Amino acid sequence: MRLYKVSAPVARVYCLVIVLLGALGQPGRAQPAAGLPTPTQFLGYPLGSRFTAHAQVLGYVQQVVQQSGGRMRLQAYGTTYEGRPLQLVQVGTPENLSRLEEIRRNNLRLAGLENGAVQRQQPAIVWLSYNIHGNEAVSSEAVMEVLYDLANPENAQTQQWLQNVVVLVDPCVNPDGRERYVQWYNRSRNQVPNASPYAWEHHEPWPGGRYNHYFFDLNRDWAWQTQQESQQRVAVYNQWLPQVHADFHEMSVDDPYYFSPAAKPFHEDITPWQRSFQNIIGDYNRKVFDQNNWLYFTRETYDLFYPSYGDTYPSFNGAIGMTYEQGGSGRAGVRVAKSDGDTLTLQQRIAHHHAASLATIQAAAERRSQLVDEFAKYHTNARTKPRGPYKTYVLSSEAPGQLSALTSYLDRQQIRYGYAGRQLRTRAFSYATGKTENVQLQPQDVVISMYQPKSTLVKVLFEPRPALEDSLTYDITAWALPYAYGVKSYALWSRLEPQQAKDFPGGKGRQTSGVAGSETATPYAYVARWSTVQDVRFLSGLLQQGVKARVAQRPFEAEGQQYKSGTLILTRTGNEALGSDFDRLVRAQADSAGVVVQAVRSGFSTSGADLGSGYVRYVSRPTVGVVAGEGVSPTAFGEVWHFFEQQLGYPVTVLGADYLRTVPLQKFDVLILPDGDYAGIYPEKSLEALKAWVRGGGKLIALEGAAAYLANKKDFLLKTKAKAADSTKAKNSYQQLRRYADAERQQIGQRVQGSVYRVQLDNTHPLAFGYGSTYFALVRDTLNYRFLGEGGWNVGVLRRDNYAAGFAGRGARPKLTDTFVLGTQEMGRGQIVYLADNPLFRGFWQGGKLLFSNALFFVGQ
Repeated sequence: MRLYKVSAPVARVYCLVIVLLGALGQPGRAQPAAGLPTPTQFLGYPLGSRFTAHAQVLGYVQQVVQQSGGRMRLQAYGTTYEGRPLQLVQVGTPENLSRLEEIRRNNLRLAGLENGAVQRQQPAIVWLSYNIHGNEAVSSEAVMEVLYDLANPENAQTQQWLQNVVVLVDPCVNPDGRERYVQWYNRSRNQVPNASPYAWEHHEPWPGGRYNHYFFDLNRDWAWQTQQESQQRVAVYNQWLPQVHADFHEMSVDDPYYFSPAAKPFHEDITPWQRSFQNIIGDYNRKVFDQNNWLYFTRETYDLFYPSYGDTYPSFNGAIGMTYEQGGSGRAGVRVAKSDGDTLTLQQRIAHHHAASLATIQAAAERRSQLVDEFAKYHTNARTKPRGPYKTYVLSSEAPGQLSALTSYLDRQQIRYGYAGRQLRTRAFSYATGKTENVQLQPQDVVISMYQPKSTLVKVLFEPRPALEDSLTYDITAWALPYAYGVKSYALWSRLEPQQAKDFPGGKGRQTSGVAGSETATPYAYVARWSTVQDVRFLSGLLQQGVKARVAQRPFEAEGQQYKSGTLILTRTGNEALGSDFDRLVRAQADSAGVVVQAVRSGFSTSGADLGSGYVRYVSRPTVGVVAGEGVSPTAFGEVWHFFEQQLGYPVTVLGADYLRTVPLQKFDVLILPDGDYAGIYPEKSLEALKAWVRGGGKLIALEGAAAYLANKKDFLLKTKAKAADSTKAKNSYQQLRRYADAERQQIGQRVQGSVYRVQLDNTHPLAFGYGSTYFALVRDTLNYRFLGEGGWNVGVLRRDNYAAGFAGRGARPKLTDTFVLGTQEMGRGQIVYLADNPLFRGFWQGGKLLFSNALFFVGQ
């Protein structure tokens, strides 16, 4: 519609008329049911005339459930970090809801995840997820209309569909982010919403409402489940395993509506049936959109490759997974002028998501038998004819800490595994070397057979190099769990079934936490290995309890055991003030962190430095600040914030970028600069004060964009490599004659799409304590740095043959050769730690977290 200027009273009447007319004209909409309030009746204002607070959305959900006549149940499945409830509405006919638990369990039997007789004549299961991105807020408005239609007994169409489907509706996946957006918008909007794109109400402040409390993107956390909301939601999802999952989103203001079929690249494990049914559901959506003359597009932008989205993760669990995208997002507000002169309204956006929701349910209901049969076939094939060349994955037991973290992850995913139970020599692909080798498996090694219901998910999560049919993909292109967790692993072409149950290594005689080797109540010292986040949590707890810890700078042997650099040493000397509490605190913290601490009777080492040597240095308890605010990447800041609060339990002070220059930095030992654009935070003049603080003994940890900002500036050793002369263009001027249609592909050739590289480490340096000679990094930028000169330490570098997996464009590869990745610079009495690649990326790259912890606790000691 065109944009006209009207008075406030006229605008309110006009808004109400539009809402009522839109409601009457919606496909499948019956007359209002007696006693069942419409969203407008319940809210007291026309739906779409403003944004609804999360508590009000849930209030309407509860009201509809109560008055649904037995067609709905409400399941509370968790809470957010800020304490808001997470709920799931179960929808079906009264008859199906009365036997809902049997339907759920029979569905798991169809998938082979439960034993028992299988009943094929059962409803298909459809799961609809709304508002996973908080400022894509229209979907939680639309869900109220969807629930009204499903509860309305006078809506013959929806009641007919419910004969064939059970619908699970998550009305708001990300309540914290939604509320951040809604509260801001309702405070900032004009009384009559201003459609001008320049108006304040169309410009969210940092960090925006997209993310959850810790600024994580929950739509990239489906597979990794680093966040509380994801863990709770996916646990319930795996109790159901629906045949269809649809995820409702928004995109830029000028875009129309997107629905399936998806764009290329499709992951090779998206089956022909899944591709086909994406087209079928797309046809149902196309029909209703064509009837209403609504613009839409398909087969562009939104691919099915990266496994941690709301369309791909369900797909790799046997569902038809789909993304729906409506133009608008946080920029749109209640109404906004588009570049074509028309005005996009919240009512229009609601209508589109409402129609797509109903079309999805209709498609599933009318194709129920196909969905159920193909779902069963999918999992039968998974158990009997698993896809891919590898039939077994083996995780080495050499590093029990990392292995424990990975098996805990497998448990959450319902991936079956056991233990080798015997020694076995075989040929296998080694993730560590990228080559086929003869390997010796040990009895405690974890064995994951592909002959199981979740084999497709296993293949996707473990494949060393995912097959990429098109480089124009939306996200990272490599993610294999052995790389992410830093666990020595192998892939076998032959089938190998576990010989021991998965509780085998945890049986009697194997200690998993506490103090070992203690013959007296007061040993000389305690020694703790350093290799996992649990070890860092152990140190964090000790420091906060006032226990003084030291770290070994060299390997040593004590009482018959070998210890690497980075080993923690807790001596009685230095902790005398704690008295008998010293032993109690060490034991309690070891149990709490889940680590094993070795008690030793002497300070003498049979090789290497003794425990009183100068090579065993005190670990201070640092006071830490991290910068947040305009200019800082919200997700990068959130990764640091979450790491401190939820993984380490160590205090961190968040410092706002807008007042950072007034902060007395001498109050802090460590300052962390997450990825971002620091030109406005630390202009050239302000850098002098920052350098003075470092010279006085401060430690600066600069990640990604922060490191890039410091590069090439005075006194900072980090320098970019000089650009190579492009002799090809000079010789062939026709290179300049590019095709406009190829611009996107030419750009991708200069990028690296989340590829895995083997970083060469100097593990004698404290920054790399706890690692071997290499570390697998998930590289997402063309680093292109020189090695640090005198006064710096090149702790992690990329050499010529360090590529492991993922896509890197032809123009990016030379920049990722002979390149600095991480290291330190001495500046006066202080230190600068450059982490050009982010080891905390999305919270799931477990293998990098020890690097960040080393930077925090060990560098400069």
